[in-house]
Amino acid sequence: MVAVSESSYSRHSKTHNYGEFDINRLVKMEEEEKESVSLARAAEFISSLISSSYSIRLLHAKWRSIRKKLEELYTGLSAAAEGDDSQENSELIKLLQSIVSTGHETQVIIEHCSDESYSGGKLLLKSDLDVVATKLETHIKHLVEMYSSGALMHSRAIVVSKPSTGASREDIMFYANDLFSRLRIGTSDMKIRVLVALNELLHEDDKYVSIVAANGVDGISLLVSLLKFGDMGVRDGALEAISVIAELHSCRVALVVAGVMASLVQVLETGNVLAKEQAARTLKKLTENSDNAWSVSSHGGVAALLDVCRDLCSSEELVCSACGVLKSLSCVDEIKRFMVEQGAVSVFAELLRAAEEVKQIQAMEFLATISSDDHGIKQKAVKEGVIDSLVLVFDPSSPHSCKAREVALRAIESLCFSSVNWVNFLINSAFLRHTLFFLRNGEISMKQSALKVSRHLCSISEETKKAMGDEGFMPELVMMLETNSSLELRDIAAEVLCSLVSIQRNRKRFVQEGENINRILRLLHTNGEKSATTKFLLSALMYLTESSSSRRKIASSECVKNLEMLAETNVTDAKKVVKKLAGKGFRSILTGIWSF
Repeated sequence: MVAVSESSYSRHSKTHNYGEFDINRLVKMEEEEKESVSLARAAEFISSLISSSYSIRLLHAKWRSIRKKLEELYTGLSAAAEGDDSQENSELIKLLQSIVSTGHETQVIIEHCSDESYSGGKLLLKSDLDVVATKLETHIKHLVEMYSSGALMHSRAIVVSKPSTGASREDIMFYANDLFSRLRIGTSDMKIRVLVALNELLHEDDKYVSIVAANGVDGISLLVSLLKFGDMGVRDGALEAISVIAELHSCRVALVVAGVMASLVQVLETGNVLAKEQAARTLKKLTENSDNAWSVSSHGGVAALLDVCRDLCSSEELVCSACGVLKSLSCVDEIKRFMVEQGAVSVFAELLRAAEEVKQIQAMEFLATISSDDHGIKQKAVKEGVIDSLVLVFDPSSPHSCKAREVALRAIESLCFSSVNWVNFLINSAFLRHTLFFLRNGEISMKQSALKVSRHLCSISEETKKAMGDEGFMPELVMMLETNSSLELRDIAAEVLCSLVSIQRNRKRFVQEGENINRILRLLHTNGEKSATTKFLLSALMYLTESSSSRRKIASSECVKNLEMLAETNVTDAKKVVKKLAGKGFRSILTGIWSF
């Protein structure tokens, strides 16, 4: 690189009408700078150009691009300013003279744009700006080459100070651009210090993330490239920054385009524990959009994630994030089938038997997710002994938490309730006994889960209803109706009770068990006439009137007046029950209510 000559300025001025004053001024500036050029003076000059460029209102996009190059150049110069050896380095002197020369050209254009005295029109102005941009890009490249060759040493300090709280967007952007520039040209030590500063900025405020991300694809691509850097400290710092930026939905596409998926998968395969956890968390964020699923799968992500779950030494946090990614990937049918081919069911069946409850919960949730609509996967899970493991977690005598049991119950429902044979297996494995225990003694959330599962069981087969009746569900359901349970729980309990008494064997048992008839009639008074609970109780009474012993008990009960009151208020189902009682030869309970 050499300084621009007077003749070149003359040619430029004839084309663009700078005028004689501009030619002489440029030549004079150039001669002065040849006298005493230094890194510090060059950096100061470039800094002044950056400040001046903000006042220009013409061709914003062009000037924004040039300003970014000026900022990058400024960073490279200022980073080496403390160790200025320009007097001894002829190559550097030539480069600095060339940089200053380009700076003078830029300064003249800035002045003409500021006072709108630029002649030649926008097309010529764009051409001039393109020339300046190309020269600046060349200077940056040569400066980086000098750093790489060891001809220049970086300052150990980060020259640009972090903006104070409440700083303008421009100040934050300038600081961020400076940090990115140092990442490009810095040694490993400088890169680590820069990444520490960058991550402090990113963690400080969400708005800084969007400002830093505005550095665009170049900045994001730089961070992604650092994931393959030889120094572990640099890799970890870049990984942390990418993880924070991935929180911003608008940046995720840029990360994927920059090739972050392949790098994150590689970290999962070869990184340390903390790096793997960070990589898995980032992948989990990026795969919330299933469009990115193929990017993970195509780079071997499925195998890497399964290996994480297969490794008994993997941390709980790592397994949780890996399972989250796999669940997102399973939304794509082709990838789900590939997971199964890679042994996912076996991996998670084994994980279900892990010592840590957190891992067991992740395994149960994953198995429930991938098997929900796939009978073949359910069969594989059953063959792997998953049902036994789930029932063991659900067992009241096991040391598991309420959350684990609720997840186990949902997984059992998802895996087993589509097959009568598997439900029969559950019944033979004390599952009904466990469910009844939680109806009696469980916390509210557990009681609700057990009750909903009971409702689902009733829809499977008559044999299942008989087994529930034999196990003792009906008295417990009546007791739930009599307690201060929530309206939702009472409604479900009444629905399940009605379903159970639809079976003749259960009706016989129900009538024989103490005061069940009186208890139901009494409940008609405590629930509103239009409530779902009342509706199901009246339907249960209709089933009970199928036998003469039940009809006698109903008719002779002192609580039959509750039924009469509902019939009097024209509750259709109550009138139907009364009519059925009267139509079977019993006394007419009411007069004049038989017309419907």
